[in-house]
Amino acid sequence: MLIDGQLALFVIFAAILVLALSLHEFGHALAADLQGDRTARLAGRLTLNPLKHLDPFGTFALLFAGFGWGKPVPFSPRALRNQRFGPAIVGFAGPIVNIVLAFMFAALYGGLRPGPGSTLETLLIVGVQLNVVLAIFNLMPIPPLDGSRILSAVLPPSKQHIVYFLDKWGFVLLLVFVFFLFRPVLGPLITFSTRRLLLLFL
Repeated sequence: MLIDGQLALFVIFAAILVLALSLHEFGHALAADLQGDRTARLAGRLTLNPLKHLDPFGTFALLFAGFGWGKPVPFSPRALRNQRFGPAIVGFAGPIVNIVLAFMFAALYGGLRPGPGSTLETLLIVGVQLNVVLAIFNLMPIPPLDGSRILSAVLPPSKQHIVYFLDKWGFVLLLVFVFFLFRPVLGPLITFSTRRLLLLFL
């Protein structure tokens, strides 16, 4: 019975993860397309088809190691109408999609009022928490995360050396953050945000 429960939880997590990652990447593609860049459209990424957005190894790692990634959406900064803030808009679009999804799952939780311990309750809570994690984590200003594009757009030219430093050491900094700082730094914020969202609709 315990094994069945664990399997059900894994299936729920996997299904929501596929949904959250696919819509996250679609958000990037749509934001670029709306700004005049057809790169993602021509690459077949302006679609809700999960198979176009999931990186096989990245998805496997996320499911079984807790750290992974989707297939990055290609875009051309020079093709965007606003070349300074356009990349930041593209970057911000993915986390915004996850924030919207988190609100939707929380609203369903408040509207349906599932029984404690039920599969539906698990599905909705996991839906809120997973999307909160993806939104907050991707907004970190560490390359190649979405937050690095936002940081580059808001920093004045005199401070762009910070972006160059992060671009150079981003991968190392990201690994250090994921393995040593993720839980103590983002853990409390993720827990607080998830609880507040659920309570918002009760």
